Amino acid sequence: MPFSTTIARPLQLLTRVMQWTSAVIVMGLTSFFISRGPHGQHIIYQEVIAVLSVVFFLPAFISPFLPKVLSKFVLAIDVIFSYLWLTAFIFAAQDYSWHACFFNAPPGVTCSRKKANEAFIFLAFIFTFLGMFLEVASLWAYRKENTPQNEHEKNGGAARPPLDAPAGAPAPAPAGTV
Repeated sequence: MPFSTTIARPLQLLTRVMQWTSAVIVMGLTSFFISRGPHGQHIIYQEVIAVLSVVFFLPAFISPFLPKVLSKFVLAIDVIFSYLWLTAFIFAAQDYSWHACFFNAPPGVTCSRKKANEAFIFLAFIFTFLGMFLEVASLWAYRKENTPQNEHEKNGGAARPPLDAPAGAPAPAPAGTV
C-alpha cells in the first residue's frame, strides 16, 4: 500500500501533538527545577530549548494541510531541534543517570522528577526525529499525488517513437549544392 497524504496527515498530527506536549512538560519540570534553587548550565539549556520548541513547533500543526508552503520550513526546524533535543538528553543523562541523582542540580529535588524530565526530553527528541521523516514522506506523497501524468498517459496511450530514435531520413540536399 503506497504512502499517501490521507495516511500521512493523521500520523503527522499525532506526532506533532506528542512532540509539543513533551516540550511543554519539559518546560514545566525544568521551570520547577529552576525555582527550587541552585541550578547549572544544563538546566538553563534545557529550559531554553523547551521554550523555543513550544514556539517553533506551532507551524508544524498546520504543515500537514499546507505542505507546499510550510514543509521545508518545518523540516528545517525539525533538523535543528532534533540535534538540540539530543544534546539536552545527553546533558540530562549525565546529570541524572551517571552519579548520585539526588545531589545533582537542583539538589534536594527527588530523582523521580529528574528522571521524568529526562524521559520527556528523550520523547521530545524521538518525536522531533520522527516528525522529520514524516514531513519528508508527506511532502513526497503530496508531490506524487499532485504532479501531472506523463505524456504517454495524457495522449490515451498513443504510441510514439522513442526519444532516442532518429528523427527520420536526412533531408535531400538543395539543388545546385555538392
